[in-house]
Amino acid sequence: MKITTTALLSLCLALGASAEIRIWKDASGAHEIKAELVSVAGGKVTLKRENGSVTTLPITALSKADQALLSGGGSGGAPGDWPQWRGPGRDDVSKEKGLLKKWPTDGPKRLWVNEDAGLGYSGFAIVGGKLYTLGLYDAEEKLICIDTATGKKQWETAVGAMYKNKWGNGPRSTPTVAGGKVYALGGQGDLICADAESGKKEWSISMVKDLGGKLQNWGYTESPLVDGDLVLVTPGGPKGAMAGINAKTGEVQWQTSDVPQDAQYSSIIPAEIGGQRQYVQLLQKTILGVSKAGKVLWKTDFPGDVAVIPTPIYNDGQIYVTAGYKVGSKSVKIDGSNAIEVYSNKDMQNHHGGVILVDGKLYGFSDKGGWTCQDFKTGEIVWQDKGIGKGAVACADGMLYCQSEKEGTIALVKVSDKGWEMVSSFKLQAQTSQRAPDGRIWTHPVISNGKLYLRDQEFISCYDVKG
Repeated sequence: MKITTTALLSLCLALGASAEIRIWKDASGAHEIKAELVSVAGGKVTLKRENGSVTTLPITALSKADQALLSGGGSGGAPGDWPQWRGPGRDDVSKEKGLLKKWPTDGPKRLWVNEDAGLGYSGFAIVGGKLYTLGLYDAEEKLICIDTATGKKQWETAVGAMYKNKWGNGPRSTPTVAGGKVYALGGQGDLICADAESGKKEWSISMVKDLGGKLQNWGYTESPLVDGDLVLVTPGGPKGAMAGINAKTGEVQWQTSDVPQDAQYSSIIPAEIGGQRQYVQLLQKTILGVSKAGKVLWKTDFPGDVAVIPTPIYNDGQIYVTAGYKVGSKSVKIDGSNAIEVYSNKDMQNHHGGVILVDGKLYGFSDKGGWTCQDFKTGEIVWQDKGIGKGAVACADGMLYCQSEKEGTIALVKVSDKGWEMVSSFKLQAQTSQRAPDGRIWTHPVISNGKLYLRDQEFISCYDVKG
């Protein structure tokens, strides 16, 4: 395992400005070392105990979680890991190679099904052989950890009270794993930080009670962004739409009081624009960029209606957003404090299944026209097809993994600007009897370390897509 100087520096930054004492476990899980990280080199890690003594041991002697922490610079894990909503790049595009280009007639081999994930639509974060998600158990939402090898639950931690509505009770956001911690946001706006190995809760804060936010019709659905020492969330309300929270302590660092708009359902993305680190978010009537210190750098109008849900996309100085309810898409170029419109049209009306960017083309389902390929730079439609019907999408190894929300059909489709080219498909087997009448299969598919993860409420299914 090769750890670069850059990765080590990133890890140190993620663990805090000063050295952090933490618990390191060996591969067997039987032994622990309470120490701070000193260095990583030559396949070995050097740790300094509280009493000042120093020990050096092979990285492979540590637990999978600790190895993942080191290899990922504190924010991701192994190359195939999926540490947060929409993956390492928050773009739903996996970097994995060598995956199956065609599935057997009845689909790829199913490895396991966990039948106790709780209710809700929460997605997956996968790091170091552990899957983290949220679920509703009776009247309580919980953060759970599942072993990806066996599908067995390892632990569960209470997050907050049940979020309830007619589209389905329970949480909707995806946990984020960073620096050996898991950050999870419940439907009522309870944000917690827990130890990734044990599940022990370290701090919690309420979007409503502590940050002045307002609970929307579908509850809090965004997935927290962790960037170094900050957790970025969107409480909304008069105190400010966006907030930066100390990742280690849970203390509020800032809120954007000059943008006192209510939260919507989109998740924040990080972007380097003009040499400056900033955070981009989509509100119902505004797209904005905020600095790491909480300063609003730019903002522009957006004609959102009812709900805006999809996550923004950033590439080469250009930002793209879309929404359903007949709203469509908009793209802007950022020039300092100015957001210059590139285009705005109603061709890509993506409700909540997500849009991905691959080789200059956007792919996703539009309520106007079906599965759609749209040119990122110009906004022009390249092709449209009804395909398998409305749903969510992810991408890996040159293939789209499309999921229909109504039937649970999973289609393997070539990434192509020539048209809809479906190669294989199968139907999700483990489907719930507890889904609300107005609900659908809305949890997005995830591809991680050669496995495809799917969810319908309390059932999580794992398939082998590497063969």
